[in-house]
Amino acid sequence: MRDYTGTYVFAIGCLAVTAASTAFTAWIMKDVVNEAFAKQNASLVWIICLSILAAFVARGFASYGQAVALSKVGNNIIARYQRRLYDHLMRLSVGYFSDWRSAQISARISQNVNGIRDVMNLTVTSIARDLLTLVALVCVMVARDPFLSALVFLVGPPVFFALRYIAKRLRVVTREAVIVNSQVLGNMQESIQGIAIVKAFTMEDQLSARADRLIGKAERQANRIVRLTQRTTPLTECLAGIAISGVLAYAAYNTIYRGILPGSFFSFITALLLAYDPARKLARLQVTLERAAVNARMIYEILDTEPHQKDAPGARDIAVSGGEIVVDGVSFGYAGTGMVLKNVSFTAEPGRMTALVGPSGAGKSTLIALLLRFYDPNEGAIRIDGQDIAGITKRSLREKIAYVSQQPYLFEGTIRDNLRYGRADATDAEIEEAAKLAYAHDFIMEQPQGYDTPVGENGVTLSGGQRQRVSIARALVRNAPILLLDEATSALDTESEAIVQKALDHAMEGRTVVVIAHRLSTIARADRIIVMQSGRIAEQGRHEDLAQRSDGIYARFHRMQALGLDTDVAIDQAGAAPAREPSA
Repeated sequence: MRDYTGTYVFAIGCLAVTAASTAFTAWIMKDVVNEAFAKQNASLVWIICLSILAAFVARGFASYGQAVALSKVGNNIIARYQRRLYDHLMRLSVGYFSDWRSAQISARISQNVNGIRDVMNLTVTSIARDLLTLVALVCVMVARDPFLSALVFLVGPPVFFALRYIAKRLRVVTREAVIVNSQVLGNMQESIQGIAIVKAFTMEDQLSARADRLIGKAERQANRIVRLTQRTTPLTECLAGIAISGVLAYAAYNTIYRGILPGSFFSFITALLLAYDPARKLARLQVTLERAAVNARMIYEILDTEPHQKDAPGARDIAVSGGEIVVDGVSFGYAGTGMVLKNVSFTAEPGRMTALVGPSGAGKSTLIALLLRFYDPNEGAIRIDGQDIAGITKRSLREKIAYVSQQPYLFEGTIRDNLRYGRADATDAEIEEAAKLAYAHDFIMEQPQGYDTPVGENGVTLSGGQRQRVSIARALVRNAPILLLDEATSALDTESEAIVQKALDHAMEGRTVVVIAHRLSTIARADRIIVMQSGRIAEQGRHEDLAQRSDGIYARFHRMQALGLDTDVAIDQAGAAPAREPSA
């Protein structure tokens, strides 16, 4: 609130003018009735009319001023928190996003970010407008008739206790509703992103049934909230009806039987009627604020989440000369699971290729994640050029590493934008040179707008081979001394693989390369092959040496693949217990 003090002071001033003009309208009713109608004093009518006109004009401009001022503040609060949330999410570790579905995070943010704005605006408008208006009108009521004012105040305590009960119930229900709505939006986003699989497997009915259950649950929660928030309406309306009808009866009795001019009573009744709306809003304020506060709390739950994996105190930037990677006695397990890696040790020599081979679940991808410091080892250490990466800033480490994943991810924007993500300060000439080395330049120039062609969501306008070559070009733009490849050709057809393999040959020149490999063509060219099984290193050496070990895992894999067995099946079977060799 301190950041908007000037704007809030202006808004409060406008709201005070609104409250004063409303109270003045009730106050002048006595003169309107007595002077204009009872005494028929024509000389005062014009003054009364002009004063009423002035009050309404002042209230109109004041209402406009406070609405614009509070809207600008509210919109700025939303923008600030969206930026703050995005920056914070970018600082959180990969493990956080493994625990939360991305669609649910997005839905929670979009639903809850308005809560902080609403808390601020509701507080300001309720105090500066509704409370000031109510106080001013109560002063008019007390000045006109203290006895009637005391009677009216008797309706307050029942409303107060009812609202306290409802607010407590509403806190729990609102939180549940936000969670359910995030599941609904997450389910929709997930279905849209995977629409090709949905259509291919005719999943429409299954997903529609699932969405129907979630939407029905969200509808029931919304109805519960409505029932809770509206429970005060019958109570307040009944009590207000009793108070107003009683006041009218008393005023009529005094006018008819006691001959008292009705101006004071009309002024009192006008003040009472005008006070009803701000009183009703203030009565419901706790309920309304509770809903907004629940949303605000859920935003702060994200903002208060500490990164699981911070840079160590005094962490320094890494200095890479050769790029030697030493994995020394590394053991690691994800939260809630057993150990995925068990005492793994090997050296990836600088300027050479080290291939990681093994069956599914052997821990190959986990090793890549540890090299990128997505996670830290439970035991052991990883050193690059003698520097333990646990004492290195993550940013400087990742700036020295280029990464090509098995499933390349392209971001919304143009091809040029995606290539420049490799290095923000890369020139257009460097981008095009990297694309040529990755054998991507020719197909890029065939696109409608060349390098400025939009790629669509996750590169949907490009083929798998084209996306992979853009991903390799992005790694080349980074120009890092270490290259990590997570089986960059396994999902491609033979022709695309051959082109991408040429691009990888250029990318690997003069770099320390660690590659998860399934293709024999990739593995055979490696300077060192690490064969992994059940989180341990089973064998390591060169292709020629490992292939000659008749009882080795790698030798069995080599023979199976030579017989035409599918690559992944060959690796999984080779990593299993020795079995009868498949016949030709």
